[in-house]
Amino acid sequence: MSATAPITQDVVTFPRKLPESEGRVNLVGLTREAMRDALIAAGTPERQAKMRVSQIWQWIYQWGVRDFAQMTNLAKDYRAGLAEQFTIALPEVVSRQLSGDGTRKYLVRIAGGHEVEVVYIPEADRGTLCISSQVGCTLTCSFCHTGTQKLVRNLTAGEIIGQVMVVRDDLGEWPTPGAPKDETRLLSNIVLMGMGEPLYNFENVRDAMKIAMDAEGIQLSRRRITLSTSGVVPEIERTAREIGCLLAVSFHATTDELRDTLVPINRKWNIAALLDALRTYPRLSNSERITFEYVMLDGVNDSDEDARRLLRLIEGIPAKINLIPFNEWPGAPYRRSPEKRIRAFADIIYKAGYASPIRTPRGEDIMAACGQLKSATERARKSRAQIAAETGTTTG
Repeated sequence: MSATAPITQDVVTFPRKLPESEGRVNLVGLTREAMRDALIAAGTPERQAKMRVSQIWQWIYQWGVRDFAQMTNLAKDYRAGLAEQFTIALPEVVSRQLSGDGTRKYLVRIAGGHEVEVVYIPEADRGTLCISSQVGCTLTCSFCHTGTQKLVRNLTAGEIIGQVMVVRDDLGEWPTPGAPKDETRLLSNIVLMGMGEPLYNFENVRDAMKIAMDAEGIQLSRRRITLSTSGVVPEIERTAREIGCLLAVSFHATTDELRDTLVPINRKWNIAALLDALRTYPRLSNSERITFEYVMLDGVNDSDEDARRLLRLIEGIPAKINLIPFNEWPGAPYRRSPEKRIRAFADIIYKAGYASPIRTPRGEDIMAACGQLKSATERARKSRAQIAAETGTTTG
């Protein structure tokens, strides 16, 4: 229903509180089905629930409205009841850093006082938002700064889609209710390449991305969402079936011996198992290639033989190889490959018929580039956690 629709006259009271230990239930991140159940549990007649979900959904995700009082196609008493029982809450922006190249890095605080980093990268033809799926990371990839931070917890669906919403706030990109539709987007693409391994938090990532793709909400095409995995093989087929977004793989090595070190999940699912899963990826087609991410480490994985071995491994898979100059961080055990070496590697890939773009590092001056994300608060928290473990206490 549009923002200019007449106010509905049905008056609904909310006779009972929902079981929520911290008070009002946050609607952000609930699936349509979960929102329907929550409204019914709070007193909305079942026959009205589907329509109410659609109305509230549009206000939250299409118009960016956080105040129930502004939802003018709902009766005044119903809006008051919603405000008593529910909230529309997003992660808190703690800080925003602006790089010289226009990249924005946000530190956002979520429940429990934990913090994650979110990066917005403006380009001429798109605006890409790199979002996080975990506080810390399940994995310990040796070249990745985020990987040196232990996993604290998974993000909820609300905390994942909330990252998109707070950046749309900052960009001033919510449309005005009733105004002509404008297809121009500052935030046009989402990549799940921030903190964490998305496929170790599958259900919450799935639910958040379904909200991002919903036709009555943020309305991003599934082809504008890319999920990056280090190789959680059992969840790859499920990703295509339940999310349907594009897939990127953090590959980074052409032998199991080296990948075991760079990407330790390889010890569980090796290169052969990973490539088997990719070859049968249900959405695999020439128009939806798998992106192989390959960080260029000086003297480690950047030889001509590495390039040729990579080509043999991915033979038969519609793919592009995204070459990533290593983004250095304090104490990093690797160095970036020289530009000449990266270009020679890319040339071998390109001549074999694969796209081999060299990613331009963005936001390096604010530690916002690929592999650099790690919140200062969680670095401090790790020390406190170690102390707590020694004393037998717990940390929040």
